Amino acid sequence: MVKIGLQIKASLEHVEELYTSHPNYTFLLKLKCLNCGETSDKWHGVTESETFPTKIGKSETHYSAKCKLCGRDNSLDIIEGSNGKYTSEDQEKFQTIVVFDCRGIEPVDFSPSDGWIAKIEQSGKIFADVDLNEKEWVEYDDKIKESVGVYDLQSNFIKIK
Repeated sequence: MVKIGLQIKASLEHVEELYTSHPNYTFLLKLKCLNCGETSDKWHGVTESETFPTKIGKSETHYSAKCKLCGRDNSLDIIEGSNGKYTSEDQEKFQTIVVFDCRGIEPVDFSPSDGWIAKIEQSGKIFADVDLNEKEWVEYDDKIKESVGVYDLQSNFIKIK
C-alpha cells in the first residue's frame, strides 16, 4: 500500500482559492501496474463518493481493475479528508490537493477536466463548475470589474510517507 499525492501548480489571476467539487469530483488518471509496468492509454475516473466491491483485502474501493497484461487485481482509494485547496499563497508552487491509497497501481498522469470551484479575491464570488480541460480558465467578475483566471495548470505525483 503506497500513498501518492496529486499536486498542482498554476498562475492565479484574482483567484483566492481553487478546489474540486469534493467528494463528487471525478479525478481522471492514467494508471501504471506496479507488477508488470503496463501503463494505461485511456483515462480512468476515480470519485470518492462512488465505491465498488473488490476482491483484495477490503470490501469496497474507489477504483478496482484487473491489469490487462499480467491479470493482477489492483485498486486505488481516495484517502478521506485529504482533499485540499490551491490558494493564491500557493501560487507558482506545487501543492498537494488529494492523496490516493494505491494497491498494485499508481497514477502517472492527471487530466483536470471540469467540476472545479474558484473563489475570487476581494468579491468572494464563487464560480462553480470551472472547466480546466485546457489547463486554463478565464472569466470576468462584475463586482471587481476585472478578468479572473487560472493559467498554466501543471500537475505531478509524489510519494507520501
